[in-house]
Amino acid sequence: MSMCATASRELTEPVAGTAATARTWLLIEQPGPWGADALASSHIDPETARALDAGTKGTGVRVALIRRPGRHADCHRPASRRIFVAHTAPGRSWIRATSADDLAALPALDFAALGAGDHDGLWEPYTGDPLALVCTNGKRDRCCALLGRPLAAELAATGAVDVWEITHIGGHRFAPTLLVLPYGYAYGRATAPGVKEALEAARRGRMVTADCRGRSCWERPAQAAELAVRRLTGERAADALDVTGTEGAAPRWTVTVAHADGRSWRVVVEQGTAGPPRPESCGKAPATPARMDVICVTPLS
Repeated sequence: MSMCATASRELTEPVAGTAATARTWLLIEQPGPWGADALASSHIDPETARALDAGTKGTGVRVALIRRPGRHADCHRPASRRIFVAHTAPGRSWIRATSADDLAALPALDFAALGAGDHDGLWEPYTGDPLALVCTNGKRDRCCALLGRPLAAELAATGAVDVWEITHIGGHRFAPTLLVLPYGYAYGRATAPGVKEALEAARRGRMVTADCRGRSCWERPAQAAELAVRRLTGERAADALDVTGTEGAAPRWTVTVAHADGRSWRVVVEQGTAGPPRPESCGKAPATPARMDVICVTPLS
């Protein structure tokens, strides 16, 4: 059976505009096995899992499980776990963190406020290295395990970054996939040197465009538009650009991208299809995934 990531790479499928959409990420440490639907099929209390799933719907908050790279004992109840909540909007990105031995209080969080970027002093500010989150959930797609786990282990072995395995950030066929927080830039076909470059940039409040899938706070057309402006201008400061408007609907959008210095651009994005057919995930029938094609970038001011 061919691997979806191999097919995507060989067909040079573009990665821009493919990041999972989430303004805010809630990350819960959960060692042990993860199933295809990790929140529901891990060892998290089922009632808590259902409440988290229901409570975050429509709020802009996405829940994911994380664990440290390496071998994982089948722990039904770890002694204590790290929990992070990270908001990714330009100019107001933040990470708050805590440790807890019981997750029962999590569904009571104000997810609407967190999705809007208001943490209201929740937990403690996280001041460590940018979080490097590598998808490794083989139950969801084998490419994530076969390609993601060695990358996570290699990065962790350097001891220089805060590396975690994560359950799912979309885009199996771009494995290894990476999410960098607090800015929320996602990367595909990641390599250890590329990840180290992205993390060093994030430490300095910057980003790299190579293999970047987009910033998770925006929908796919806006992700592609912002990256197109970055390629045009060479701008790498993470918070220099914002998406101030998106008009239209599939298959064509007009996106306005604004710079902190007052410049702005109108970007026309069209939804195309990536051919020839290929599996979007291992084991699935071949299909033609949607792609975001930037048609033109026009300066406005």
